[in-house]
Amino acid sequence: MGKKTAKPQEEVPTPIEEEEEEEVYEVEKVLDKRLVRGKTQYLIKWKGFSLEDNTWEPQDNLDCPDLIAEYETKSAKKEKPSQKSDEKKRKHSQAQSEKSESKKSKTENDEVRPHGFARGLKPEKIIGATDSSGQLMFLMKWESSDEADLVPAKEANVNCPQIVIGFYEERLTWHTNPSDEAQT
Repeated sequence: MGKKTAKPQEEVPTPIEEEEEEEVYEVEKVLDKRLVRGKTQYLIKWKGFSLEDNTWEPQDNLDCPDLIAEYETKSAKKEKPSQKSDEKKRKHSQAQSEKSESKKSKTENDEVRPHGFARGLKPEKIIGATDSSGQLMFLMKWESSDEADLVPAKEANVNCPQIVIGFYEERLTWHTNPSDEAQT
């Protein structure tokens, strides 16, 4: 199994942890791959953590060449050479769906499926967030659907504010100063 020396992105070390040796998290599996601003990132399943704790990590932060090679081998077997470039284009356009939707030229064969809140589904929860497209986007899981969509945070704030608040509350951490605790 591979090791990673940096902490998952959601965790922020407390001052006490910074004085100690940095904790090592073990990569259980590489789940996906993407390209962000020319840098390769992998979606990591962490050993001992739930799927909700999966994070996108830059390749440079990872020390698990065997797991990356295993993912790349499986990925290459699934795709034919002509499909690889199509898959990269699809992933890139999905991440920028709001911008690219209006710029695409539609042909008779193009099928436009509703996206985000336009699907008319009830949002279940936010499973991630990104600003790689230049604006804050939430990865929204919908009730009675296995598909998730990237939706602008501005839309989610209006359409499901309690879910947005819950998302932030789950990730909220409080830090106390050890000297404050000694005074009480």
